[in-house]
Amino acid sequence: MTTPPTACIIGAGPSGFTTAKRLKDEGIPFDVFEMSDDVGGNWYFNNPNGMSACYESLHIDTSKWRLAFEDYPVPADWPDFPHHSQLLKYFRDYVDHFGLRPHITFNTAVTKAVRTDDGRWAITLSTGETRTYDVLFVANGHHWDPRTPDYPGEFSGTAFHAHAYRSPFDPIDLRGKNVVVVGMGNSAMDIASELSQKPIAKTLWVAARRGVWVLPKYINGRVADKAAMPHWMPRKLGLRLAAKRIRKVVGNMEDYGLPAPDHEPLTAHPSVSGEFLTRAGCGDIKFKPNIAELLGHQVRFEDGSVEDVDAIIYATGYHISFPFFEDAALRPDAENRFPLFKRMMKPGVPNLFFMGLAQPLPTLVNFAEQQAKLAAACITGRYVPPSPAEMEAIIAKDEALHMGHFYKSQRHTIQVDFGLYVHDLMKEIGRGERRARQARPAPAEAAT
Repeated sequence: MTTPPTACIIGAGPSGFTTAKRLKDEGIPFDVFEMSDDVGGNWYFNNPNGMSACYESLHIDTSKWRLAFEDYPVPADWPDFPHHSQLLKYFRDYVDHFGLRPHITFNTAVTKAVRTDDGRWAITLSTGETRTYDVLFVANGHHWDPRTPDYPGEFSGTAFHAHAYRSPFDPIDLRGKNVVVVGMGNSAMDIASELSQKPIAKTLWVAARRGVWVLPKYINGRVADKAAMPHWMPRKLGLRLAAKRIRKVVGNMEDYGLPAPDHEPLTAHPSVSGEFLTRAGCGDIKFKPNIAELLGHQVRFEDGSVEDVDAIIYATGYHISFPFFEDAALRPDAENRFPLFKRMMKPGVPNLFFMGLAQPLPTLVNFAEQQAKLAAACITGRYVPPSPAEMEAIIAKDEALHMGHFYKSQRHTIQVDFGLYVHDLMKEIGRGERRARQARPAPAEAAT
């Protein structure tokens, strides 16, 4: 009997533990290494590993209908958009229900991952121990290495990235302060909406390079992300119809006092908020163009205006980082670009899988759960990937499909449409299974 390959999984967030569940189902031996003392990753509030960007008031922007694991339903009494504490409990319950916890080594980081001469993986742990595995799964997340802009001048107040934000009182008390939130993504909108309420911030400005389309959580009384473009619909037509509907539902951003977007709806990663437009319409949130210069306790903006500012919160995104890889070919470039086959595999490295390394719409929570189907089939030999050259061609085609309509930005280098991606992934698994059958020797050949 053939001995199954051994696998190492880096990280016990939802991408890591759903991968673990699939490997367990397939009888593939594996170890999971997690820096923290529990599962949950980014959704573990005050995670002791310092990697979580979760703030106290956070509710997920994806509805419960779209984030549920396919073989473990969410609790029936959940609200449409659960709080982070509910999501974390759901994750913990999933791990315990499927008996995954004994496979996870907590409080242990992977400090180095090197491919050996025979193609396996030498994994060095924070304990100093090195173990060797046949397959490596990278599930360390991509919302933990803050990207902060560099502006001319110096700021004398308090400045920090949104990754460090926990509440209006942590890491500093922002009551009565003049605050600038830089950025107009989902975290920026949540934080600005919270701080702008009276009597918290004295004045709250949002500064950004460009305007955005703010999408609602509900349309006509129904959860907005329940609606999905069918996979058979031509992509351009679907986007055009969706953009027309968005314009009709939310109107012009300028009518709320926001800067006019310089792009069409859905040509940027959506900013979703049920409160931001109301706070803007109430005048609680004011708007500025991007910061031009820091002037001690003042900030000059690109329109020439100067304001007294006590605190700056940079909601300016994250780098994609794999600190355990020394090989530059296994790391993104300076623009956060990291092309992968089906957002998972590096051509020419058949025993390495990047799990959940995408910005899927509408959710990342159960994304790797689907990816793990291809990975497990590949490890067990039921699936054979295309040649490296074919992979490269498919990567180019897929990136044009999923990202071609987005404007160029580091924010848009790993975008995918969840429904379209999963439909294509299942088709690719079928193609790979046919390749595997064709590669097997005929019975008479196998007997000789």
